[in-house]
Amino acid sequence: MTFTKPIALLIFLCSLSSFSQNTNSQDDNLSLDGGTLDNQFEYVITKSTGWNDERGQNYRVIKTFWLTKLKESTLDSIASLRKEFVSTNNTIKAQAKEIEDLKVNLTNYQNSLNKIKDEKDNVSVLGAQISKSSYSALMWSIIGFLLVALLFFIYKFNNSNAVTKHAKQVLQDLEDEYEEHRKTAVEREQKVRRQLQDEINKQKIVKPKK
Repeated sequence: MTFTKPIALLIFLCSLSSFSQNTNSQDDNLSLDGGTLDNQFEYVITKSTGWNDERGQNYRVIKTFWLTKLKESTLDSIASLRKEFVSTNNTIKAQAKEIEDLKVNLTNYQNSLNKIKDEKDNVSVLGAQISKSSYSALMWSIIGFLLVALLFFIYKFNNSNAVTKHAKQVLQDLEDEYEEHRKTAVEREQKVRRQLQDEINKQKIVKPKK
């Protein structure tokens, strides 16, 4: 029993020394000249002197310099946060404007793409936009009409040519027949004249002398 008491006392002293060293180490990290506001407030609370009144109410005695320093750090932090907030807000506004501009550009690009697509799919005819399928159907209809008209005119030309050739042939036959009749009439006339001359000659011969 007498041997265990010194050992327990030694362990208690070692633990107290270790706790004191940890507390001192944490206190050494606290400062009013740097670190976060939490560390600065912790520094003021830790370094301040505490006392209790007759009612047992606990109070802390804080140096005015500490409060002034803490106030400056707090105001600096608030100013820094406000500046960061303004910068962030400006960044958000700039990004919002950029997004809006991108939306406008995207809309313009989409409209341009639709216009190009319409121009690609449509054809302008006499100032009117019609689809390529309708344009193709119209062109083929015109070509078909012109082809039918051409065939009709070829038929009419061939028919007229045949009629013309027939008329020429009939005219030629009439001319040949007329020429044949003319030759026959001339020959008859010549024959009649010769006969008449022969009769005249005969009359001269037969007529008595006075």
